Amino acid sequence: MYTQQQQPQEEDDGHIIMFLYMAQGHITRFLALARFISQRKPTTKITFVSTPLNIRRFQSAFASDTTVHSNICLAELPFSCADHGLPANSDNTDSLPSHLISTLLCASETLKPCFDNLMNDIVTAENRVPDCIIADSIFGWVNDTAKRVGTFHFTFVGGALGGALFSSICLHLPHRKNDDSNDVIEEFHVPNFHDSCRLHISQLPVHLKEATKESPHVKFIRKQLSLSMKSDGILRNSVREIEVAGRWKPLRTESKPVWTVGPLLPASFLLQGNSNVSVVPHSRTGKEFGISPESCIEWLNLHKPYSVVYISFGSESSISASKLMELALGLEKSGKCFIWVLRPPSEFDIKSEFKWEWLPEGFVERMNETKKGLLVKKWAPQLEILSHRSTGAFLSHCGWNSVLESLSQGVPIIGWPLGGEQAFNSLLMEEEMGVSVQLANGNEAQVDTSEDVRKAVEQVMDTSKGEEMRKKAMVIAQKISAAMREDEGGHQKGSSVKSIDDFLASVTSKKVVV
Repeated sequence: MYTQQQQPQEEDDGHIIMFLYMAQGHITRFLALARFISQRKPTTKITFVSTPLNIRRFQSAFASDTTVHSNICLAELPFSCADHGLPANSDNTDSLPSHLISTLLCASETLKPCFDNLMNDIVTAENRVPDCIIADSIFGWVNDTAKRVGTFHFTFVGGALGGALFSSICLHLPHRKNDDSNDVIEEFHVPNFHDSCRLHISQLPVHLKEATKESPHVKFIRKQLSLSMKSDGILRNSVREIEVAGRWKPLRTESKPVWTVGPLLPASFLLQGNSNVSVVPHSRTGKEFGISPESCIEWLNLHKPYSVVYISFGSESSISASKLMELALGLEKSGKCFIWVLRPPSEFDIKSEFKWEWLPEGFVERMNETKKGLLVKKWAPQLEILSHRSTGAFLSHCGWNSVLESLSQGVPIIGWPLGGEQAFNSLLMEEEMGVSVQLANGNEAQVDTSEDVRKAVEQVMDTSKGEEMRKKAMVIAQKISAAMREDEGGHQKGSSVKSIDDFLASVTSKKVVV
């Protein structure tokens, strides 16, 4: 059924439906895209579509965020976790253990009948067809619904290179000798890229390295990506000026428009450039911090510029208990100050309370006594931390949202990718951008001792190579900032501002120009 959770306060000019996958990072970037569209065209109505838990998170975010435009509405699709063998109220990836995430992924296809009914209800209630549906790439089946209703379907994706490499490898499995063989090719060409674009099997995340065409997770992804390719165009959370050329640039194999509209971050953080910042309230998509932004900034103010390492593995990832121990010891050996967002090791329920016993004996007491480490359970104000002048490096899982947040502030990255396209994001930043070093690849990675951690941290924080990485990251931060600028008269627009305006003009004119 179609019920508006927020009633528009003014006559709207067009209606955009946003249908997002049930993951925290997806919620974050869709909400930022909605804000961007509302800033450029406040009279456009936007309806978020998702399952109950995620709709509640939107409601919580809206309740505490006065910047949310009144023309943004919510529509809930019924979803029974129990019907799919999932725990109650777990229809978001950060509420599930890692082995059940693929179950939620595959279960998402069962939303199609309810989504079809919702679209019918919207058309009937408003006596018009929405201007378009913007959907995640793994909801490729939305294309059928859009064509039936008579509207546009656009795919919304993250970064260009990481996502393109991930998609190509999922679709073609080029590291397999043939479809019926488990034998792998050590070094292989990536389809839809230049001939010189080759990867070694060791550069693949484990879930892709071991995948075959019969793997349920890969079968689902391949099907949805193939359907998404039929969409009317692509919106990309990236910045045109920072995308790579040469062998890493994907070949354009089909003619459809692509709008690069990133970085989808709160505007208050785009021009900070690693300076002392005050707390700027913005939506947290329903999440509660383990520490207040004010307390984080107070702690960071005690430290010298570029002296603090920030560590976080995202909303749904964690490392094993043994590697968590080695990471803690390596951080302590480095002698660097750090803020570490702690979640239970990968062998445990990610929703459970973090136990100090998972850290080396006496570690917590030593960090409290020396003020070297600030240990935060569950969530931390990431943008406030990254935009503070004391932050000198980000030890990250290399999810694209985190990559953009770090680079927008000129902060180099120590990469430890754990899944999805993260390994390819890490590859891009290290080999092409020169703003990262990779510590490990995946949860099965061989981080043999705490010495590996110490060396990686010291390389970024103390060496001439690390200084060069920081300079390159600051150049990228300037390009990211410029992409979102506009002069007072609107005559000079950054590339992403121009791109979102072009997109909205195409949609509202009912004409998508190839």
